[in-house]
Order: sequence, then C-alpha cells, then structure tokens
Amino acid sequence: MKRILGLILVLVMAMSVVAGCGGSGNDTETTGSSTASDKFYIGGIGPITGAAAIYGQGVKNGAQIAVDEINAAGGINGYQIEYKFEDDEHDAEKAVNAYNTLKDWGMQILMGTVTSTPCMAVSAKTAEDNMFQVTPSGSSPDVIVGDNTFQICFSDPNQGIASADYIAENALATKVAVIYDSSDVYSSGIYEKFASQAESKGIEIVAAEAFTADNKSDFSVQIQKAKDAGAELVFLPIYYTEATLILKQANSIGYKPLFFGCDGLDGILGVENFDTSLAEGVMLLTPFAADATDKLTQDFVATYKENYGEVPNQFAADAYDAIYTIKAAIEKSGATPDMSVSELGDALKGAMPEIAVVGLTGKGAEMTWAATGEVSKKPMAVTIKNGVYTAN
Repeated sequence: MKRILGLILVLVMAMSVVAGCGGSGNDTETTGSSTASDKFYIGGIGPITGAAAIYGQGVKNGAQIAVDEINAAGGINGYQIEYKFEDDEHDAEKAVNAYNTLKDWGMQILMGTVTSTPCMAVSAKTAEDNMFQVTPSGSSPDVIVGDNTFQICFSDPNQGIASADYIAENALATKVAVIYDSSDVYSSGIYEKFASQAESKGIEIVAAEAFTADNKSDFSVQIQKAKDAGAELVFLPIYYTEATLILKQANSIGYKPLFFGCDGLDGILGVENFDTSLAEGVMLLTPFAADATDKLTQDFVATYKENYGEVPNQFAADAYDAIYTIKAAIEKSGATPDMSVSELGDALKGAMPEIAVVGLTGKGAEMTWAATGEVSKKPMAVTIKNGVYTAN
C-alpha cells in the first residue's frame, strides 16, 4: 500500500510540473485569456446591427479582406493574424462591453471603433490599458486624446475645413445653408469648423439650422428656412439616415439646391426603400471612390463584390487601410506577438510617426501620422450620378 501511495504522489508531482511549464510553450497569457504567441490578435468593434450598420458592416468586411490577404502572403514578419469583430450597435455602453469581450478573447490591438461616440468611450479604456488602437472612422478629435490611438479618417475639424475649401475653390455656391445635429459630436464638430472657414473663403451662411437626436424626422422648418434664404447649396454634415429624409422633404416642396456632405453620407444609396433618384447630384467629401481606376482600388472592389455581393463604401476602404497601417507599424517597430499589450502599445505608437502608407484612401498618395494621432492625406469629392458614386 505504501508503494502504491508513493507512486500516486510521484505521478501527481510530475503532472504539476508539466502544467507549470505550459506557459513557456506556444501559449502566452494576455488580459484574462490564453492566446497563441505565434499570432497577432486584432479585435474590431462597430455597429453591424441598428441604424448605423452600413458603416460597421463595411468596416468588418474591409478589414477581413486585408487580414486574409496578409495571412495568405505569409503574415506580418511571419506571424499570422487572428481577427474578431464585435457589434456595438453605435452605442457607447455596448462598445465598452464589446471591448471587454475582446480582451477576454485575447485582443492585443484594436481596430475600432467605427463611430465617434462609442469610440470615445472605448478610447478611454484602451488608454488605461495602453493598448494600441487605430480607428478607421471615429472622426471626433476626442477619440485621440490618448497617445495610443490613431485615426485613418479625417478628423471632424479637417472635414469641415476641407468642405468649405472645396466649395469655394470650385465655385459651387456663395450662399449656403447648413442643417446639422447639435446633439452629435460628429455633426456639430464639422459644422463649427465649416462655419469659420466658410467666412474666410467668402461663403455666406444664410441659414444654420440645428436638430437633435430627439427630433430628427421632420425637417420641414429647416428646409423652408434654407429655401427662403436663397441658399444655392445645403451643407449636410450628418449621417445618411437623416439625409434621406431631408432629400425627400425638400423634393416634396420643389426645393432642389446642391446638397453637399461628408463621409457620414456614404451609405445613402444602400438605404432600404429609399428612392435613390432623389440623391442624384448629391456631392460628398470622401477619401475613397469605388470607381477609381488604379489597380489597388479595382482589385479591392472586385474582391469585395465577390465576397459580399455589393460595392464597398469608404468605411470598408478605411478599415482595409487600417489593417495595413497596423502591419506597417508592426514591421517598423519589430514588435512580436509574445510582447504584452502595453509593450505592443509602446512599440507601435512610437512607430506611427515614422511610417507612410499608400492605401485605398487619400487619392493614391501617402498617408502619414502625427504623434497626436491625426492622419494627413488628400481628400476628394464624389458626385452621385445614375445611382453610383462617381469621382470628380
């Protein structure tokens, strides 16, 4: 009996040694989970259900194409990418929940979030963890308060300034009305910079009409004021859902100015039951046009159509560029998957001001980043013609 008990004790001790050595093999501990040390774990967050789902679906899909390409080509310095995307329904609380879910999964780098308000909430969490974060389309300046977060999209102030510049330089109008959402940081941020830049460019804002999240179905008063003021162009720094209603209601009273928006209007052609003929001639400032003739764009559009059955929007292109930007930062820094989340954060944010990426967005020119997180790239404008976005 003593011999049997002794044998059992030896076996138990041997098993304990094996279990204790597991951490030095192919698994490495990350926030609340165990992930393979030979892969980079990249998470994504955005709305794939709800009113802003067109944005999130584009980001999820565009990033997936980039991940598949990189993995098929041998990965990043030989390391593959694991990619997982979580839905936040364009809600800040749900975005934070999604972040915690991805941390439990083993996320080391965040590509997200998609919209500004959820992105601000999540950015506060990534700053606490010093997790490297690249947002494809969170355009508020407040999303890059921490030194660990970088934007692929233009910031709201830059969109407002660039819109005023484009309208003035192309002599689109001298009398402009603005309809904006004063309760939304994206919309109000763009409006404020547009207004100051318009004045310096000799553009008269004849009506500036606000609405809020509590009242965004009836725009008859705002439209009538723009019409009565003689506005030749109506600037819409808003999302496509409200824009469809404005176009319908303006058409119902026979008001047909030039409508001009920013990246929030991208997706307007995909709204269910919307008469896209009402969007004919609408212009929007954007970093991407699906009908561009360069090979990178053509290949991306072809792959996107094959995989998802539709033409990609600029959010898909921003996400594609976001993944390749992460790749460039990893290559520049020499980072490896066995580094801690914070070590990766330090390495990648240090590399960002030193890289330049030619992607789908920015008219084929290099994108570069300031240490503040802001991107520098060239904007372009597209016009909706015959139901498609056409590069100007």
